[in-house]
Amino acid sequence: MSNLSDIGFPVKGDEAINEMILSVMKNTQEIPCRNGFYLKFSDESGAQMYLQGNKDQELIGFNPHFEGKSRRKVGLIQAIERDSSELDGGFYAWANPENEDFENSGEYPFIFDAPDFRAVGHLEFPLVCAIQLIAFASNDFKMFESEEAYFASQDNEIRSAAKSFIPSGLFSFGEDEKVDLNVVRPIGMFTGEIKEFELKTNSLTNENFYHFLVETLGGEIDVVADAKLIPETPQIGGIVNGQFWLSGRLINDLSISIVSGSE
Repeated sequence: MSNLSDIGFPVKGDEAINEMILSVMKNTQEIPCRNGFYLKFSDESGAQMYLQGNKDQELIGFNPHFEGKSRRKVGLIQAIERDSSELDGGFYAWANPENEDFENSGEYPFIFDAPDFRAVGHLEFPLVCAIQLIAFASNDFKMFESEEAYFASQDNEIRSAAKSFIPSGLFSFGEDEKVDLNVVRPIGMFTGEIKEFELKTNSLTNENFYHFLVETLGGEIDVVADAKLIPETPQIGGIVNGQFWLSGRLINDLSISIVSGSE
């Protein structure tokens, strides 16, 4: 399973990836940015692909995304540039801050990548805004029909909450250590309640995948998962659990406020 198969692109190997890129390129929207451009593909299922092109009109990468329903408040601390591509990047953020003191009023720090990172433009940090957050499931994805079933599955004396979030991409840092933005990863381990779900079909590949709207600590998250990870029909009120790759987009028209760094 992979981030691509989580939205109906079950590609394996470089040749299959190249074929996928050629297929999505036939129906894309160009998004210009300072370092080049993105080509955005949107499928009716909600599956999205952001192809990356540099100033020399060369394709240099791509990232999957999904057009979900989640909206959550975050406090952005800093942008993160990636070595993988000049158009890759993400943000270091705090979930659901109550005021401009993110580290003391927010619920937890986390990292997420942005598929249109360079198109966001100049931001003044720190910044309170709304984002759409997508979680791509991995092979450790688990689903339980109820909160009771989730608690019953735990062998430890100390049970994990049914709504929890652990920013595992930051695990290599202690409380007193400065975060090294060159090595952090957009990974989160969380447990949450299924508020909505739908079996989707990628119209380009005719492959199925699931979309969940999940409520967890810090707000809602859209979860996408390869249908092969889910042998049984999900239930509203059920619980999902696992480690996920996080992809987020800033929702400009839902910006809450800008906090000046000089205040």
